Amino acid sequence: MATEIKAPTFPESVAEGTVAAWHKKPGDSVDRDELIVEIETDKVVLEVVAPEAGTLTDVLAEEGDTVESEQVLGKIGEGSAKGGDDAPAKSAAKDQEKPEPKAEKKDDAKAEKPSGGGKQHEVKAPSFPESIQEGTVATWHKKVGEAVKRDDVLADIETDKVVLEVVAPADGALVEIKAEEGSQVESEEVLALFSEGAGGSAGGSADEGASAESRGDENEASGAEADEKVGDKILAPAARKMIAEHDLDASKIEGTGKGGRILKEDVQKAVKNGSAKKSAKQAPAKSSATASAPAVAGEREEKRVPMSRLRQTIAKRLVQAQQTAAMLTTYNEVDMSAVMELRAQYKDTFQKAHDTKLGFMGFFVKAASEALKRFPDVNASIDGTDIVYHGYQDIGVAVSTPRGLVVPVLRDTDNMKIADVEKTIVDFGKRARDGKLGIDEMQGGTFTITNGGIFGSLMSTPIINPPQTAILGMHKIQERPMAVNGKVEIRPMMYLAVSYDHRMIDGKDAVQFLVTIKELLEDPARLLLDV
Repeated sequence: MATEIKAPTFPESVAEGTVAAWHKKPGDSVDRDELIVEIETDKVVLEVVAPEAGTLTDVLAEEGDTVESEQVLGKIGEGSAKGGDDAPAKSAAKDQEKPEPKAEKKDDAKAEKPSGGGKQHEVKAPSFPESIQEGTVATWHKKVGEAVKRDDVLADIETDKVVLEVVAPADGALVEIKAEEGSQVESEEVLALFSEGAGGSAGGSADEGASAESRGDENEASGAEADEKVGDKILAPAARKMIAEHDLDASKIEGTGKGGRILKEDVQKAVKNGSAKKSAKQAPAKSSATASAPAVAGEREEKRVPMSRLRQTIAKRLVQAQQTAAMLTTYNEVDMSAVMELRAQYKDTFQKAHDTKLGFMGFFVKAASEALKRFPDVNASIDGTDIVYHGYQDIGVAVSTPRGLVVPVLRDTDNMKIADVEKTIVDFGKRARDGKLGIDEMQGGTFTITNGGIFGSLMSTPIINPPQTAILGMHKIQERPMAVNGKVEIRPMMYLAVSYDHRMIDGKDAVQFLVTIKELLEDPARLLLDV
């Protein structure tokens, strides 16, 4: 009996998705929970895994097709592709592979390289949705000749909405990279050539074991950039590019490649330990196009870098938030003495009991949860001409990543313990930096907290995260002289800021909301006593 493969259940704000990539073909055997297909929405890419073990018999939604929530994408039949009723499909696939050795007739070093496996594949960019015209090759995670497993991530393609992963079609290795990092690519454009069974794996030939050293020869044979000799040093193309980018002295870099060739790995090592920096008297390296231009004393250099697509989208959303909301900000300051004393007293016991550190965010999240219960307008959202009041507190926590700002959401924070808050935030931060957050984890918040203090910000005006109507900004803890009971004392103070949408929230409620947070933090016992 066939088992249906269905698209995931999309959140209410996501109407449809696009089939980005099938990782299995009809006739392929699959294991339970093995990745079969990826669905791309306007925010993240969702992975669809096999509900049962068997053989993929039907693909009902091709790559590039638009699909709805829980739509049937394909079917899995019983048995294995190795035999039974599915054997003809596998046999046909093998017949298609047999003629492939004809490639050996080509006078091409690339064809000789993957002699351990044979079949070559074109590694293509995913099928982009209609709203996305092109993407940028952000990172190559594998090098030419490096052995990889099927479904290992080869490269990241950054669009204006999400970062898409390009995975290996089989066990093998990259033969040639056609789209370097930073290149603009279109939907299904060829990024690289891949060969099954190739790579410097154990038991391979001596040439494969020296894949890194032979990369320069491969490039020359395939018409790519050749090695360049600088003085008595031979530079591989990738190494030459990196040396120019970091303005290094090639003569100070020790090459580990064939014949002393300087490889990309050698340059990376030199960058890390700082051993190849140019001397002060040495003129900066120039590209071949500008080598004839003399260095100008006092010349001021500039570097122009395209804004990433994700950064462009973030910029548009922030501008839209300011243009559509009647945004105001109110400020206050909180004496952090009580919270800091609690942390100092219980941090070791807390870590032993809960296996996580006691930070500040747990206190702020709990204080904000209590304040949101008392001021439901701050916890509400605007939907067109309707006001939506939420009977729960889902607080988003802004997390900075190399690719931009993301806001994963803590659910039902009123019912969470401080330890649960701290553990979840640590997990969010790690997975956000690795790009592993799911679409459901970044939607549905009723309020947001952002902490610019970790970067040293003393005061700022946070921007509301639509459709929410308010956001709390934390800042740096600064010791300042304060008047306490008629005496001047040095206290650890933090400025707090609440930006709010005046269409929904009156100034009085915004101010009282912030004062409530201040009072709860200055006397944490209030959180336990609910007063």
